[in-house]
Amino acid sequence: MFREEYGRAVAVLVRAFGDIDLAEEAVQEAFAVAVRQWPDAGMPPSPAGWIITTARNRAIDRLRRESSRHERHVRAVQLYDADEPLAEDGPVRDDRLRLIFTCCHPALAVHAQVALTLRLLGGLTTAEIARAFLVPESTMAQRLVRAKSKIRRARVPYRVPGEAELPERLRAVLAVVYLIFNEGYAASSGDRLVREDLCAEAIRLGRLLAALMPDEPEVKGLLALMLLIEARRQARTGQDGGLVPLAEQDRALWDRTLIEEGQDIVRWCLRRDTPGPYQVQAAINAVHGDAPSARETDWRQILRLYDLLLALDPTPVVALNRAVAVAEVEGPEAALPLVDDLDADGYHLFHAVRADLLRRLGRATEAAQAYEAAIARSGNDVERKFLRAAAQRL
Repeated sequence: MFREEYGRAVAVLVRAFGDIDLAEEAVQEAFAVAVRQWPDAGMPPSPAGWIITTARNRAIDRLRRESSRHERHVRAVQLYDADEPLAEDGPVRDDRLRLIFTCCHPALAVHAQVALTLRLLGGLTTAEIARAFLVPESTMAQRLVRAKSKIRRARVPYRVPGEAELPERLRAVLAVVYLIFNEGYAASSGDRLVREDLCAEAIRLGRLLAALMPDEPEVKGLLALMLLIEARRQARTGQDGGLVPLAEQDRALWDRTLIEEGQDIVRWCLRRDTPGPYQVQAAINAVHGDAPSARETDWRQILRLYDLLLALDPTPVVALNRAVAVAEVEGPEAALPLVDDLDADGYHLFHAVRADLLRRLGRATEAAQAYEAAIARSGNDVERKFLRAAAQRL
């Protein structure tokens, strides 16, 4: 329930009280009360509604106790006596999407905007966010503290931005939605490879963004990317819950409806001819969706797209994925030096890709060491099991 409802409850309370810290603390208190009461009293008919109502009452009580917050005290009394729901205003109507735009304030660096929003709304722990940014957990914890402190010092207003302000916040908002989806599709920790709730929430937010900003190619590109990846989800795990790599997936299990929808959006983006990172990633996945089998994949076209993506977004993760395409086109001997040049020691997939290339080159001892490095850096039980099996096959 915490995973599914925490972000929505925080979003509702921020809209009610205009204070993220107050909302977050009140929702946490509501869940603490639930932990104490629900085992004996049983689950309420509407658990999500119970959490929001309890949190709302806790926030009101806190404001009433703090007499120095006179204006908020008055607001709390008004809210307490109001029977009608809060009026919707502004171009963004969905509570979670509104709060994402609110958190992505230009006073903060983009990485701080994204990290803070993922912590508040994405249902991600500090450790999960740290893995997404390829930094230690302690570093990410410090970034989150600094971001909140800067918001307090700068007196950044917690309000929904006007329509004219939306484009300048779009980059960070898209990054938030994308990272929520990534954590859902490849969970960084736990005993499940996929968290369907996060995938569904990210796609829901992507559709809302596409409806809100229908002429933004990168918004459409992100939606297409998520749909094309989500289309493969059923084939990504076997009956035992184990990981099935792309080359071995049963493509009959792929959702052709989602693939067609994603490819239609990619074609729309191509006609606009203003490429961005999400559009190019969507195009790469559209090529995979076109291939009847792994052997028939057009890797040369994928490599050309990765060349473009690397020019637009020159990150180690993009370079690593491009090296995978190079291995398919030119062989592992051409790809391994590209991987070895990357500075991504903390990223488990860096070591997993390197291990596979070494395996294909017949360098079993080095491959085994790389697999061990990948296993040590992965927080997901399913991925670790897959990597151990690959190492044992050496």
